[in-house]
Amino acid sequence: MAVPMALALHGGCGTRTRQELTPDIEAAVRAGLERALEAGWHHLRKGSSALDAVTAAVIELEDDPQFNAGHGAVFTSAGTHELDACVMVGQGQRAGAVAGSHRIRNPILAARAVMEHSEEVLLAGPGADAFAEAQGLAMVDNSNFSTDWRRAALAEVQKLMARTGSIAGASESQKHGTVGAVALDRSGGLAAATSTGGFTNKPVGRIGDTPIPGAGTWADENVAISLTGRGEFMMRLAAAKEIAVRVAYRGTSLGPACAGLIRELDQMECGAGLVAVDKWGRITMPYNTQGMYRASISETGARQIAIFRD
Repeated sequence: MAVPMALALHGGCGTRTRQELTPDIEAAVRAGLERALEAGWHHLRKGSSALDAVTAAVIELEDDPQFNAGHGAVFTSAGTHELDACVMVGQGQRAGAVAGSHRIRNPILAARAVMEHSEEVLLAGPGADAFAEAQGLAMVDNSNFSTDWRRAALAEVQKLMARTGSIAGASESQKHGTVGAVALDRSGGLAAATSTGGFTNKPVGRIGDTPIPGAGTWADENVAISLTGRGEFMMRLAAAKEIAVRVAYRGTSLGPACAGLIRELDQMECGAGLVAVDKWGRITMPYNTQGMYRASISETGARQIAIFRD
């Protein structure tokens, strides 16, 4: 029986508000999601692996300044960028990740290199940068990731922190943002990839859920999952793996398993969202924030690109 291919991706649940999302910005966001979707789907159509598809999709999002990963990542409290990424494949549950990278142009490629060319799962900081450079990956100055609107967001959040001591009043686009993709290929292979700059004004050295297999990223023989939101909560719940466990051992189908997890995060006052696909090609993209940049396509030709609920 032929396996139905499927691809879903997100640009984070940290969307701009409807007021901030001018027609020009919305058009740019939708175009970025479309490019990422087409990049991943191109690989699936020609028979490449789910890993190739999610890697290609995330590279597009990392290179797009509209999203919080790679070029366009948020700033740390020190005015620098520290980038995290992870890939995972269902077959053999292999994974690779990098955290706190300063110079890797596309952290998702470094995460894949860790999985394919090392015995480790996670490399961090200067060690991750050195490994990526030794692998021949493109390296850039840290300032390459900077954009004016993210710099303005840093100034706003730091003023808010000085006044209130909390980021509770910050906008969702300032508090969190991530990119990710999940895919099912013709052979039934599943893969997930996630990449992020973290949250605006994050402490130097902070590592979230994105590069932690089982927290923000997961793939096994049944499901592939990529999360977005405040990573500390995802790590505490082992959120991605929790969904996989509910599917594998409780007999819960993918949609209810993901929706239930998002409800639990909502009860913890954690803004969150995810994209997931199962071995049958069923896609789900729930979230509890005002919006989530997201897109999906299946073998039936059904295609979705959306930001808000309407």
